[in-house]
Parts: sequence; C-alpha cells; structure tokens
Amino acid sequence: MELPEAVHEPAGVRDPANFAPVIDLNGLSVTFGGRPILQNLQGELRGRAIGLLGPNGAGKTTLIHTLLGFHLPSSGTAHIFGRDIVTEAKQIRSLVGHMPERDSYIAKMSAVHFVRLMGELSGLPSEAALERAHEALFYVGLGEARYRSLDTYSLGMKQLAKLAQAIVHGPSLIFLDEPTNGLDPPARQRMIRLVREIRDSGKANIVLSSHLLRDVEECCEEILILKDGRLAVYCNLEEERKSNRRFLLLEIRGDQDRFAAGIGALGCEYAITGDHRVKVVLQAGTEVRDLYRVASQFDVQIRRLSYKRDSLEDIFLKAMENGHGSL
Repeated sequence: MELPEAVHEPAGVRDPANFAPVIDLNGLSVTFGGRPILQNLQGELRGRAIGLLGPNGAGKTTLIHTLLGFHLPSSGTAHIFGRDIVTEAKQIRSLVGHMPERDSYIAKMSAVHFVRLMGELSGLPSEAALERAHEALFYVGLGEARYRSLDTYSLGMKQLAKLAQAIVHGPSLIFLDEPTNGLDPPARQRMIRLVREIRDSGKANIVLSSHLLRDVEECCEEILILKDGRLAVYCNLEEERKSNRRFLLLEIRGDQDRFAAGIGALGCEYAITGDHRVKVVLQAGTEVRDLYRVASQFDVQIRRLSYKRDSLEDIFLKAMENGHGSL
C-alpha cells in the first residue's frame, strides 16, 4: 500500500520553486499562568524530517501544540509553509497531521470508524474519508484488524492506529509525538520503517519529537534541541556528517614521529593521542590516499582508519551543559 495522497495541498507546498521553509519561528514565546514555557524561539526549518529533542519539561509538546493552534503565542509567531499559525490556522489544519503522545480514542469504536472520523474532522467528505481510512490502515499494517474495536488492540497496534489517523487526509506535514513510546523492539523497528518510508516518499515532511535519541538519529536530518523553553542547539545532521568526513582516527605501526612529520608537511593538522594512534584533520586538496603515500614513504603501516563524528548523544549532552544557540 502507498501513503495517501494530499487532497488539500495548495500548489507549490512542496514544490522546489516554493522557498517558504517548512517551519519558520519568529520570536515565538508562550506563557502559561505568568510562567514562560517557550521563550523567543527563532529560526527556519527546511528538512524532510526534523527531530525535536529536549529533557522533560523543555517545551517540546507545547511547541507542537502551539504550531497546531492549540495554544496562542504570548508574543511572536510562527509560519508553516509560509502560513501564519494565528491568522491562517484553519488553512494550516488541513495541511498537517498529528500523532499525539497520549491515546485519544472513543470507547468501543472500531479502528476504521475512528480513522474515518479523524479524516472527516480534517475536512474530507464522508465517503472519501471512509475510503482513505481503509487505505491508511492497510498502509500501517492494520488492514486485517481494521474492524476490531480499538479497546482490543495491543499497545503497538494502538500506536499504528494513531499513525493511520495522522496520515488519512494526506497531510503535507506530520507531527509525531513519541511514536515509539512503550513499543517492544520489533514494533519499534516497524514504526521507524514507516516513518522513514513517509520521509523518503516526498509526500510529507515530518516533525518527530522523542526522548529516544536513536529514533531521531535514524529518521531525521535536522535537529532542534530545547532546554528550559529556549533553543539550545540547531544541528543539520547531514551537513555535520559531511564536514566531519575530514576528521580521521588512525592506528599505525612503525615510526609514528616521522609519519606525523610527513602528515604535517602535507599541511594537515594532527595530534598523537597514544601509542600508535594519530588524529588527523584533512585540509582542502588532501585525500586519504595521500596519507597512505606518506605511510609508504616512511615504511609505516596504517592498520585502521576511521572517520570521527559527534554522535547525537554527544550533541545532546553538550547542549544540556552549554548555553543557548540559534539557527
């Protein structure tokens, strides 16, 4: 089965000629009872899959709910595909899908009727909503169980049903709030596979909020980390990975001092970090084959070569230790 096509999408929402970012934050702040929850969020997000991270209470769910129009900003605003979340909230609702963290079902309702209802609430005519409900449930793997009451579903099946109702109307942007919460390893892998299929289909952008760094790292290209309601870090993982292709860890056998001097003569930065171990930062115009040439010149063996890059865990922990960043 294929992901349902968008039916509300105005021309150019995902057209490369349309330069509006997926999400544009313009000094967005939200206050509850005089207490600041989100504070002056600023920046543009353009990735196919955007990861939203932060410790409990950082404001992740509040940010999603504000973008969905559930909360009004206390100051500033935001745009989704160029549409203001306050003044154009109705148009935005037809463009977005939302998979909430908590279960929100109607007792004794079958999955197909529940997903149909969500489709109708998103603006689909009744007959089209029913057809789309069948398609969405087959897409997530619940086709054989679509007439069963949601009360009888396992946790993994309920999560899939929540995903089905989020995609039933063919949204252009899908908010996934803790989609793998409580799932066992096989069910988690199934959910991650579906998220990546949606991302790679080109039919919808994704915002994935999770406390599981592995989920975000496997699915997302851009990372937004919140801390105390502020933007702590923005990171484009793809660019980060590309830039760190110049940072190498070598394990060698032979005269490491002469080898290091040869690397220095190439113009590369280096550091001897231990017995037979050398860190190297390749400069523009220098390639890995040049290191092997230097090694051959000084009769040195390169036993192991690996690229070093910060893991998402490294980035997250630094964000928690340091101050606030910006896009």
